Amino acid sequence: MRAARGTLATIMTAQAVEITVSAQGLSRRFGVHTAVSGVSLELKRGEILGFLGPNGAGKTTIMQMLTGNLAPSSGAISVCGIDLFERPTAAKSHIGYLPEHPPLYRELTVGEYIDLAARLHRVAKPARAAAVNDALTRCGLGNVAQKLIGALSKGYQQRVGIAQAIVHQPDVVILDEPTVGLDPNQIREIRNLIRAIGVSHSVILSTHILPEVESVCDRVQILHHGATVFSDTIAGLKQFHGGRMVLLGLRRPPAASEITAVHGVACAEPAGDNLFRVSFADNADPTAELVRRAVEGSWGLYQLAPAQSSLEDVFVHLTQKEEQS
Repeated sequence: MRAARGTLATIMTAQAVEITVSAQGLSRRFGVHTAVSGVSLELKRGEILGFLGPNGAGKTTIMQMLTGNLAPSSGAISVCGIDLFERPTAAKSHIGYLPEHPPLYRELTVGEYIDLAARLHRVAKPARAAAVNDALTRCGLGNVAQKLIGALSKGYQQRVGIAQAIVHQPDVVILDEPTVGLDPNQIREIRNLIRAIGVSHSVILSTHILPEVESVCDRVQILHHGATVFSDTIAGLKQFHGGRMVLLGLRRPPAASEITAVHGVACAEPAGDNLFRVSFADNADPTAELVRRAVEGSWGLYQLAPAQSSLEDVFVHLTQKEEQS
């Protein structure tokens, strides 16, 4: 019995460690304005979570609360099982943070700055040189370690910002708009770096760039007006319109207006040669009626299948719906 209890305790501890960040019911008000309302999330070890939303959705405010830089008006946050409000120093030791505007000292060399970051993160002196060298290597900064930060390109400065966030080997890395202002080549390099970091760290990536989330993240949480309007895996978002959107293949297609005229169809958009992406109206399933009309009209129906959604489809659907409601 004692052995069984010990095994159960070990399993429960492992499960607790697996969740690196847990936030429940986060809200933040600035006077009469509510910037964030009831946002919850969980982040697992080795997972990259994308926070997506239009400008003003509350992403940066949430990042600041998760890192302990801004107190929520209500809600709870734990990092690796440590309450952020009861034991802030212990909880923050597990976090690496890159704010939207990296706090770089332009007059320092890259090596000096990362060494300073290691000291501030209380990396033990015997391990400090190795930690600095590892961060420089992982972020591709070894060849510029002796250069002044102010002399670096924007892309390299972002790398320096990420290096300071990982130098102490945190369990959680939080990146706020890490590719803003970069050129396409720099963006690709930073995204590859984020993927590599996600192998050994949990990562929260805040952005409003749709391709960034699809190419880097395991899960996505879409925010609008400070609230969560969607939360699922990347695979789950592709099925988001399941039951509400189909691909309709017709060998002799009519005008799109005839398809839209079918009761229960909200929209019919061309999706390729003789293909239409058909969206359903709320609480409607016009599948049977589409088949009937296709047969009666000799449209040459050859495909009727659920359509996968792109992140753009989901984003536009949710944010426009919120605006209209």
